[in-house]
Amino acid sequence: MIDAPKVEREAPSPALVDLARACGVSVEYYAIDGTLIQCSAAAIRAALTAMGLDASSDAACEGSLTTLEDEAWTKLVPPVTVVRQGEAHEIPVHVIDGDPVDVSLRLETGEEHEVQQIDRWVPPRAVGSQTMGRATFEIPADLPLGWHVIEAATTGRRARGYVVVTPQQVTIPAEVRERRPWGLTVQLYSLRSARSWGIGDLADLADLCALGKARADAEFVLINPLHASEPVPPISNSPYLPSSKRFMSPLYIRVEDIPEVAYLPSQQRALLAWEAEKPQRLNDSDELLDRDAIWRLKSAALEEVFRAPRSAGRDALFEAFCLREGAALEDFATWCAIAEAHRGLPWPVEFDSPTSPAVAAWRDEHAHRVLYYAWLQWICDEQLERAQSAAIRAGMSVGVMIDLAVGVHPEGADSWAFQRVLAQGMSMGAPPDFYNALGQNWSIPPWQPRALEAAAYLPFRDMVRAAVRNAGSLRIDHVLGMFRQWWVPSGHIPVDGVYVYVDHEALIGIIALEAERAGAFVIGEDLGTVEPWVREYLHSRGVLGTSITWFERHDDGAPRLPEHYRADTLAAVTTHDLPPTAAYLAGDQVRLREELGMLGGGSVEDAQAEAARERQAFIDIMLERGWILGDYNEEDLIAGLHRWVLESPAMLTGVAVTDAVGERRAQNMPGTDVEYPNWCVPITDGNGVPVLLDDLFDHPRVRRLFRAIKATRA
Repeated sequence: MIDAPKVEREAPSPALVDLARACGVSVEYYAIDGTLIQCSAAAIRAALTAMGLDASSDAACEGSLTTLEDEAWTKLVPPVTVVRQGEAHEIPVHVIDGDPVDVSLRLETGEEHEVQQIDRWVPPRAVGSQTMGRATFEIPADLPLGWHVIEAATTGRRARGYVVVTPQQVTIPAEVRERRPWGLTVQLYSLRSARSWGIGDLADLADLCALGKARADAEFVLINPLHASEPVPPISNSPYLPSSKRFMSPLYIRVEDIPEVAYLPSQQRALLAWEAEKPQRLNDSDELLDRDAIWRLKSAALEEVFRAPRSAGRDALFEAFCLREGAALEDFATWCAIAEAHRGLPWPVEFDSPTSPAVAAWRDEHAHRVLYYAWLQWICDEQLERAQSAAIRAGMSVGVMIDLAVGVHPEGADSWAFQRVLAQGMSMGAPPDFYNALGQNWSIPPWQPRALEAAAYLPFRDMVRAAVRNAGSLRIDHVLGMFRQWWVPSGHIPVDGVYVYVDHEALIGIIALEAERAGAFVIGEDLGTVEPWVREYLHSRGVLGTSITWFERHDDGAPRLPEHYRADTLAAVTTHDLPPTAAYLAGDQVRLREELGMLGGGSVEDAQAEAARERQAFIDIMLERGWILGDYNEEDLIAGLHRWVLESPAMLTGVAVTDAVGERRAQNMPGTDVEYPNWCVPITDGNGVPVLLDDLFDHPRVRRLFRAIKATRA
């Protein structure tokens, strides 16, 4: 492990400490080795400033703390109250001391529900020149799930807030609990078919679901995030650094599956087929994916289809989609149109806010272009819905598992639209650990907790709602971010940050509510250093965890036996951030890390020896249990490792398509940027030969692995 750089850690004053703790900002934390580290005063001040509080001096901190304490007393009702179904909850209502107040509760259905005032006296509080009083009302325990509205009226004032009733637990379908299904995991862009436009798409996803069930009895397909990227090249390769998490990337559209294509004049259809041949020639290549080139061809075709007339019924469906998505879609489509017009050049300063008059005027002037980007989202939504429908019709019990990324690009559509509820000048990351002594800066702006609560969590709700709408399950990347986040202030190195604790009861509760209403269940990626209470909490809310074989070890490094895995997890041998299993067994990851200069201070020989010891520990156990025989080969080992996870009590088991075909190239090398072609590797087999979806289930290695899985589950 490389020594972390030294940080000048000016001790925070008592006033700064008090303000920080009141806002959930850490003043110290435990490092990976158990050492207690004091956060720098500069980092603490920066985090508080990003929360809209003055922490520039002790006097300012004391004033901000008073303001913080006064804030609750100035609100007639809280902007949002998140409760669990079946539990009564008290809600404070604040008025000028002695003034009357009327409180009503309206359910989502429009039905009025009675709320009772509780006979509880609370001493009034002086706030500025006024004396404020508090009345306490009880939210009854019999409210249904949903986003209900509480309204209060007093002399000269009226206000309302949301009462969000969330389920105690996300429902796991009985079929899933009983059958403990397995499924496929894949980076969708990497798995192409003969009809793909050089990149895996939503039609391929539908076919993979149908084939996976029919040919292998798989019950789900877990894919990478489908979040929206830039509207014009250069397009970011990483699906985990999107422009928007609310909307989708039209790169995944299958052009020919848009209904209007069938009604194009024959000459236009022929031209479209000719245009499709260019990217389709790439499908049989092992060359890296070129999203920019693919999008230039696909977007030109989509423009032609957009100009085609739609039937009255199709127009009505498009209009209904736009109405459902509302202002968020309008803002996103506007951002896309402005970004397209400027093509990487700086925007005029008057375009910095989606609510500015200049943006409204530009939107009106370019309404047709804005409509085009809204139309692309409608097509994405239709094709993802079709993929999930295909999975369910094929007999899958779960279908599509959607992955939700941690954050968004700092200069993307969501950062522009949601700037009021994002922490400006902050980036999420991670403190130093055994793998990265410098810490990490992920360049993604975090939610600003105080502002997000003031917005009643609506931007967060809408993001989750969109993610689960067409999915059987939702995977949350870095679920620990729903509890605490490592904030790195702008200009600071990653090690000089602070933890900011967020309202996990509200965030997890909203996720649970939206998933429950969509009929989906939730998986949290809880790898790494996660406190036991966090996993216990997630378990109590019905959120499954994640188990990866290579990470399941005892303190001495010995493999954890499968019978000791957690039951409430999605278990898999590997993940997209690790090398494929064939590469791991061959020691390719050591050679690659050496080439990339990522071995740290250790020697190649030591790293190879350690990797060999790790592999042998697994092999010895598999030999002992009869999961492999003495004359084993690589395919035997991969089958044995998948039997390892299948023998565990894990509720779900994932099998990577890369492992099934014997792929050796990693999809992603964490800690690299331009050094490695992350997220650009198409799927090939162990011989480097591209494997198309059309041939996947007839590939000898795939058939052998799936036979082994079937035998294990018999």
